[in-house]
Amino acid sequence: MPSLTSLAPAGPTATPSRTTATARRLMAICGTLLAALLCALSVGASSASAHAALTSTDPADGSVVKTAPREVTLNFSEGVLLSGDSVRVLDPKGKRVDTGKTAHVGGKSSTAAAGLHSGLPDGTYTVAWKAVSEDSHPVSGAFTFSIGAPSKTTAKVPTGEASDSTVSTLYGIGRYAAYGGFAALVGGSVFAGLCRSSRPVRKIAVGGWVTVFTASLVLLLLRGPYTDGEGIGGILDLGRLGDVLSTKPGAALLSRLLLLGAAAVFLAVLFGSYTRRTGEREADARRRQDLAFGLGFGGTVMAVGLSATWAMAEHASVGLQRQLAMPVDMIHLIAVGVWLGGLASLAVTLRAGEPIGRAAVRRFSRLAFGSVVALVVTGLYQSWRQVGSWGALTDTEYGRWLLVKVGLVAVLLGIAAISRRWTGRLTDATADTAEETDAEAEAESASEAAPAASAASEAEATAEAEAEAGTKAAVKAGVKAAQPVRTAAADAAVDTPADAETESGDGPGDGAGSDAADDDPERAAQLARQRAAKDKTATLRERDADRERSALRRSVIAETIVAVVLLAVATVLSGTQPGRAETEQASASATKPGGQLNVDPVSVLVPYNTGPKSGRGKAVVMIEPALPGDNALHVFTTDLADRPVDVPEVKLSLTLKSKGIGPLRIPLERLSTGHWSAKTVQLPMAGTWQLSLTVRTSDIDQVTETRNVKVAQ
Repeated sequence: MPSLTSLAPAGPTATPSRTTATARRLMAICGTLLAALLCALSVGASSASAHAALTSTDPADGSVVKTAPREVTLNFSEGVLLSGDSVRVLDPKGKRVDTGKTAHVGGKSSTAAAGLHSGLPDGTYTVAWKAVSEDSHPVSGAFTFSIGAPSKTTAKVPTGEASDSTVSTLYGIGRYAAYGGFAALVGGSVFAGLCRSSRPVRKIAVGGWVTVFTASLVLLLLRGPYTDGEGIGGILDLGRLGDVLSTKPGAALLSRLLLLGAAAVFLAVLFGSYTRRTGEREADARRRQDLAFGLGFGGTVMAVGLSATWAMAEHASVGLQRQLAMPVDMIHLIAVGVWLGGLASLAVTLRAGEPIGRAAVRRFSRLAFGSVVALVVTGLYQSWRQVGSWGALTDTEYGRWLLVKVGLVAVLLGIAAISRRWTGRLTDATADTAEETDAEAEAESASEAAPAASAASEAEATAEAEAEAGTKAAVKAGVKAAQPVRTAAADAAVDTPADAETESGDGPGDGAGSDAADDDPERAAQLARQRAAKDKTATLRERDADRERSALRRSVIAETIVAVVLLAVATVLSGTQPGRAETEQASASATKPGGQLNVDPVSVLVPYNTGPKSGRGKAVVMIEPALPGDNALHVFTTDLADRPVDVPEVKLSLTLKSKGIGPLRIPLERLSTGHWSAKTVQLPMAGTWQLSLTVRTSDIDQVTETRNVKVAQ
């Protein structure tokens, strides 16, 4: 099989050092952008990590009922996993009044109910709940209702995240590492089996196995603290490991670890006996073919099984058409692994200067194309299933991250097209080189045949002349043998310690110097390092001398960098509430249940003046119904003549200083000229809230005004 290293153009080249410096700067810039994007992803995803959304409660949030209910019921957008204290009901003094038993209603996994003690007095009660959605993410929240009439309450309302911040960060890193390790394991194994097996490719595959195994083990240990909202010290409580394994996510992680044990044997065979049989003769070709079939079948089973451990515990396992969604998700994951892991394998092979045939490069190009087709088809189905509508692409957090992912895929496909172009040129260059070599061989044969006759006639005279010249040379050599001769090699050898001792008379001679070098282990190790460095430099010089090979290597490395960022976006997307569920939650919140207090909206007039004449106006802030729980908030900006006017930016936050809550920053959406709105504003309790309004009228002119807003009980 011809190698790419044989395609180096003739003549010297002066570009490797400049190319290397440019590549290093490009790598530094891409690394900085990757770090910045990962930070943005980690910050942006924290606000939308919940998947099972609370759609309704009975009694309703903020409602007033005449008599005490027998139980409290919660309805979610998807199934949830419950524990004994998933729902806690606290009286106005903060004491629990529930029976301590939480269960599903009528066997529906999307519901939760907790019984209440009888004879509850009038007042405001707080319901704090926590659960784990069926796609493995913890959710929590709280709401209030009143019996008879609202009252003051001393119950503490949880306002933090469902999980500890440190545990959540480590869990997110573990999930990303598991995805990356799976891609490296699958892609490296496929590349080694179908394209080219080498030491760098083995490092990719084995490194992927180690990464996914370690990440899965860490995720299993972090699972308990992650779902219970405890700190990092919770991993030391091995007693809860049994509870974790009894859940669907825990069983999936355990199954993954067991499958990885079998995958270790697969890797040992793939990079062991199968690789050693590559150069065997035709007599053993049948045996190697049988081994290849076994590896292909076993590798497929391993890849399908490992991908199923994700599909059975995340988005695909809940919602619409789960029987179809899980196989589609598995195909999507395997295609990602073949494409991205194969890219990494090709990149390290080209970078290390390993010889790789053009047929192997073209074979991977076809594999990558098939993977992309599978990704597009399965991705379209998953997008429809999780988003649900065109509006959710821009109105929901999931939809916006999905657009980012689509953009990165488009960039990756563009770079892949460039790589395919260089692959085509590389193939054409190989063919041209072969044709030129054949032509030169034919020309040399013709030129050698022409003077054959004249050479035969002159053979006798030439032999006599050489005999006479040899006699004279022997006489001269005998004369010079008695004189010291100093050659360039001898001059270079003066610098060595052995030769220095010989010249000074301390050593036994030239042979003794080489023997001393062989007897000195430090000297031998130094010479070995020098030879290795020389070989590496020669390999890199030969690699960089091939223009097509260098261009293909740079484009593949660029693909790999974008693929790493794409994998990070996909990880965040898998931890974000689907757009369909978010839309259903918003629709449920917009439908106000009966029995709530009839309270008029609260309006606050906030005049503002940013300095210039055009920076004067008025803002009206309206909160409806101004009760604990869900509220709608509107901001209207006008000029001094009460005409609607737009300003570049409006920011608003609410703070309840008496309880140490806030500031709660309210994201505003522009609806029309001078009108901003927030559909869902959660106010956890009544009191006098401080409203902070910032209005910016130009690039440098802005002002912040504060007012007090009364939220009734």
